[in-house]
Amino acid sequence: MSAQLLLFAEPLLRDGLNRLLTDQAGLYHVAETPDQLQGLPALVIWQASSQDMRGGLAQEVLRLQERWQPAPLLLLLPAGHGLQSEALLQLSAAGLLESPSPQELLEAIPTLLAGGRVLAVAGDTPTPTSTATPALGLGQWLLISGLQQIDADIQAIGRLLTPPPTNLVQLLVLQGRLRELSAARQLLLVLWGPVSVAWGPLTPSSPSPALGGALTPGGQEPVLAITLQQRSADGIWRAIRQRLEAGTDADLSNQTGQLLAIEGLSGERRRDLLRALLSQMDSLRQRLLSDPTPQQALQERWQQWQPELRQQALRSLVNPYVQLPHEGSLQPVAATLIRCSDLTAGDPELPDAQPMLAALVRAQPLLVQGRLLAADEPQAVLHLELLLTNWLVRSAELVSAELLASCAHWPELRRYLLQPDLLATRNLERLRNQLNAQQRWSSWVERPISLYESRRRLYCLRDGAIRCQELTEPRDAELRQLGWLQQLVTLALETRDALAPQVQSLVRGLGDLVVVLLTRVLGRAIGLVGRGIAQGMGRSLGRG
Repeated sequence: MSAQLLLFAEPLLRDGLNRLLTDQAGLYHVAETPDQLQGLPALVIWQASSQDMRGGLAQEVLRLQERWQPAPLLLLLPAGHGLQSEALLQLSAAGLLESPSPQELLEAIPTLLAGGRVLAVAGDTPTPTSTATPALGLGQWLLISGLQQIDADIQAIGRLLTPPPTNLVQLLVLQGRLRELSAARQLLLVLWGPVSVAWGPLTPSSPSPALGGALTPGGQEPVLAITLQQRSADGIWRAIRQRLEAGTDADLSNQTGQLLAIEGLSGERRRDLLRALLSQMDSLRQRLLSDPTPQQALQERWQQWQPELRQQALRSLVNPYVQLPHEGSLQPVAATLIRCSDLTAGDPELPDAQPMLAALVRAQPLLVQGRLLAADEPQAVLHLELLLTNWLVRSAELVSAELLASCAHWPELRRYLLQPDLLATRNLERLRNQLNAQQRWSSWVERPISLYESRRRLYCLRDGAIRCQELTEPRDAELRQLGWLQQLVTLALETRDALAPQVQSLVRGLGDLVVVLLTRVLGRAIGLVGRGIAQGMGRSLGRG
């Protein structure tokens, strides 16, 4: 039996859509008016016009859903509608397609009829805005001007490094200069914060980090596409896993602004590790589904199974039959790595996994930006993807750090796992020392600052790169657990915030005093001297 589709569109578009749908071997019966329906429609399709864009689009969507409930609504938007992606994500339509092709439309309809959701919209493109800038204080002016100069130099060096120069000396000088600029930038942020005044390095045509859009291979505008075959927890997990697998297929670059241990692995091992962790996450989710324990134990089970999950991912990364010489005998690589690695350590920057697990296992609502959303809402799906990506990258970092440590004591393993330039012991030890120094600086300085400013750094995969996105959330409980050295950092920040108004008042008073001295005292004195000179010259001329 053919499914009834109710179509709302302008006459010219309605005729084209009607012919397209009725030509599908009798699968669909299209009604152009409610009078042509025989009962309730299976799907309502609304092709919004430019006039509808200027009106209340969200209110019209709600009215259509209330009128034709329980039929899902497929909203078709014209190209260049001018609406931001954030506003489109908040629409409650089951399907949302922006300027779709006939094939995309025909693929979306069966998904919606089966109870799924479809979303495909173009990402936001940055547009220059001419807004009046408020007057800046001394600290803000120093921070912004310094960051502008540093970012301009970083971009100039980036252009010189693309492609990398063949001269080794020139390459080392440029890389050293880049590290100096990054350190100077961090120093500026520490001295003249808060960090919210600053911005990250500018990249051309970068989509909004909250949307997670993907740049098409042809260099076209970023497109945000989510397809849920089912609105259950299984459907949400399959959609997120499919997007993450597509993201890990590319040769990921590091755009986080800091060193990553996973960069030391070869491209093939890096992809294998991320894929293995995703596979183990799927197995862990199945275990949680079959576990008879109550929901409150999800977080506890999750923490208990993390070391085992990393061990299984490490075992999947290395072929169990591979053996390499070690200390005069052949040793199985997988078993030796698992025996010598400490995979029980945790990452304190990982957020609480309870909301993510409740949504992925039981499809429970998720709190996103102060709003409680159903797990199948596009914003909730994107937030779950962000949380999963952050766990994926941080888990890969823990495993990669252990692999680098094992390669330091097992030279034959380097050619099997690491990048070619890390075969040299000096290069490998330099990378490990830099990672250790970065970890200590982050633990002693950056993490207390992030806790005090209620910021959490999350990793995401976007545009073929690993990037960072910061969320603002209260972290008072973690702040109270800091050691005395880390609390000194927060105390220094609090002292600076407390003394900043007094220092600014003092500087302003000194500035006013200097102005008075220059204009009232020194200016008048210079005027009197000039007047005396003029009078003396007048008398001399008179006598002559």
